[in-house]
Amino acid sequence: MIFDSHRSFVCSMVPTAPRLMLSLCILLLASSPPATAQPRIATLDWTLAETLIALDAAPVGIAQIDAYRAWVGAPHPPASSVDLGLRSQPNLELLASLAPDYLVISPMFSNLVPRLERIAPVHLFSLYRADQDTWQQLCDMTRGIAQLAEREAEAEQMIEEAEARLEALAQQRTSDPSPLLVIQFIDDRHVRVFGRGGLYQAVMTRLGLDNAWQGETNAWGFSLVPLEQLIPLDAQLVVIEPYPLGVEAALTRSALWPLLPSVAEDRVINLPAVWSFGALPSAMRFAELLAAHLEGDIDAL
Repeated sequence: MIFDSHRSFVCSMVPTAPRLMLSLCILLLASSPPATAQPRIATLDWTLAETLIALDAAPVGIAQIDAYRAWVGAPHPPASSVDLGLRSQPNLELLASLAPDYLVISPMFSNLVPRLERIAPVHLFSLYRADQDTWQQLCDMTRGIAQLAEREAEAEQMIEEAEARLEALAQQRTSDPSPLLVIQFIDDRHVRVFGRGGLYQAVMTRLGLDNAWQGETNAWGFSLVPLEQLIPLDAQLVVIEPYPLGVEAALTRSALWPLLPSVAEDRVINLPAVWSFGALPSAMRFAELLAAHLEGDIDAL
């Protein structure tokens, strides 16, 4: 009634024709459906978190945000995302207080589903299935989570831009480097070496780069090997940070490390953190960092 009285007063102050137009506008506004809010999504998984952030649908809650920054690097979680505690043991009371519409996880955390389902519907997204093309899996997962987050258009744009950028980087390469050996340290004597079925290999394939590691890999696209197993491989070494605590200092005293050809020739590429189990955001971060180092254009980063 207050609204009707106000409308009558306003209309009485306006000439007839404009008054009809004003009344029509008021009726249209009154009959318009309210804008729907973006779904509130929380996740324990960094791969899903980085994808949501890149889609401009940042999770309301993310597990272990400090560790995410150390291992994933970018895209950065916004200040509004709440730290949920350990990925394997999240703070369920805090998670429930965020009142998410959905919880998204990977199979790694499927044991938590019975407890998580008491808070919100749980959606599971998986990657790195050995029987499927890695790049296609990345695109499919991006589309799937975008549908849940109501960001389908953003997902298609992200995929198109990623594929166009990879093609451009491949065409811009001015040299043909020797095969690459991409590793990440476990300790000063053991590394993950990345090959078939992994994120880095998917990117290297699209950049037209050869991988020196042709050995067996696990479901995530890497093998765990001792340093001495890499000595016979004449390759450009690419080290993915972060280094475990004390490893860099230990390498300066190592008898094995200087025996690697790339180390002996002082042509080791060190890349900042790139999530090796990531999705499109990590794939593109790896592509940009690697291409810049190979072209000697690290100032552009």
